Amino acid sequence: MHKVNLTDKQWRKILPFLRSCPNVYVGQEADCRKFLQAVFWMSRNGSQWRRLPAAYGNWNSIYKRFARWCEQGVWQQLNNHCAADPDLEHLVVDGRIIGSYPRRDGRS
Repeated sequence: MHKVNLTDKQWRKILPFLRSCPNVYVGQEADCRKFLQAVFWMSRNGSQWRRLPAAYGNWNSIYKRFARWCEQGVWQQLNNHCAADPDLEHLVVDGRIIGSYPRRDGRS
């Protein structure tokens, strides 16, 4: 399974969006970019979290951040952002939320 990389051009378009989200902590840009690439890898490969390649970081830490973003609706917003930009629309997975995940409160 190959590594998923965001190009510099894609990252420059995604980063300002992430910074505009009040519930998103970007922190170190390189770490945030690697986190997104890990989620894209998971989405593309459909693997178990524990099988996430170590090059992306600790699978459990990535999963926890992924779950927080799910609960806060960040993935839906990011999906809408990507779908509206021709340079990013291929990041949308099957027309659904990138990294879709059921909410704990039962809402969609």
